[in-house]
Amino acid sequence: MQTLDIISINIWQMLISLANLVILFLIVKKFLYNPVKKMLEKRQQTIDTKYSEAEQAKNKALSDKQSYEEKLLSAKQEADSLIQSAVDIARSRENTILLDAKQKADGILRQAQQNAELETKKAEKAIKDEIVKVSTLIAGKMLEREVNEKDHKQIIDSFIEEIGEENEGN
Repeated sequence: MQTLDIISINIWQMLISLANLVILFLIVKKFLYNPVKKMLEKRQQTIDTKYSEAEQAKNKALSDKQSYEEKLLSAKQEADSLIQSAVDIARSRENTILLDAKQKADGILRQAQQNAELETKKAEKAIKDEIVKVSTLIAGKMLEREVNEKDHKQIIDSFIEEIGEENEGN
């Protein structure tokens, strides 16, 4: 029966082995499992915190980008309005300068016409005076002093005026 002892089951050894296993399990749970679990929870919290910070940073970056784009658009609109107002001011000044130049040119033209009319009148008067002198000399020679000079001058002036009126009528 020796062969049966080798194959036989020893309950005390099994209980001792089982007790050793339970004790070992409790020791591992106490000293290894709980600290490792706490460490994993701590790491998970750190990771969650990092993810939330990254999400916040991403949201802030998006809002900053949107704010930047709005400011850029606003700056562009302001630049466009400044350019438009500068163009409007330039057009207004252009119109003012052109109007002033036209008024000055018209004034110069009127002055030139007045000067020309004045010169024409002076020339007509000088020609009339010359004609009167020549007519007086001629009439004096012809009449040989029958008519006095004052009467002769009046006759010639009226004659010249009649000729001038006829020329103006034509």
